[in-house]
Amino acid sequence: MSRPSSPPPRLRRGLGLLRVARRFDGAPPHRGKLIAGSLILPCALGRSGVTRAKREGDGATPAGRLRLLYFMLRPGRAACAIPSRSIRPDDLWCDDPESFSYNRPLRAPTKLGHERLWRGDRLYDVVGVLDYNIRPRALRRGSAIFFHIATPDLGPTAGCVALRARDMARLLPRLARGVRLAIDQPFE
Repeated sequence: MSRPSSPPPRLRRGLGLLRVARRFDGAPPHRGKLIAGSLILPCALGRSGVTRAKREGDGATPAGRLRLLYFMLRPGRAACAIPSRSIRPDDLWCDDPESFSYNRPLRAPTKLGHERLWRGDRLYDVVGVLDYNIRPRALRRGSAIFFHIATPDLGPTAGCVALRARDMARLLPRLARGVRLAIDQPFE
């Protein structure tokens, strides 16, 4: 896989912290808000809500401060200050907890359990890789925790944080290199 490219120098300033809050107003556990400075956007979380004890397959979004390491983008998507690279049709992400490649990018074909990054539903047209369980990796503690495009109705994710496509397009140019998502912040 190619290394993420560095952003142009003029794109280096922007938001350094995104707060992600669960909704407590009777909304389903996967509904949240992403607070980016003065911008407040609805977001989708894992179907089980947010947890501090993440496990593979639990459907929960891990709580904590997670750095956005880099983006993987479908060709033609907007540039941002975060390092990025293009997604290819053979790009995968290993979610096989028995594998030495667990929670790492892969290329097809493979017999390992994986998630396909080039998707027909376009939810992974923009994929931000969060630093959850990357270094060091702990088997069965969760994999493929991304910041990506949500379904139009903000349906639940498998543990990621997701924004509607139009909201992601508004947010991307505002992000600073090294931005962090503070997940499970209080919101009223």
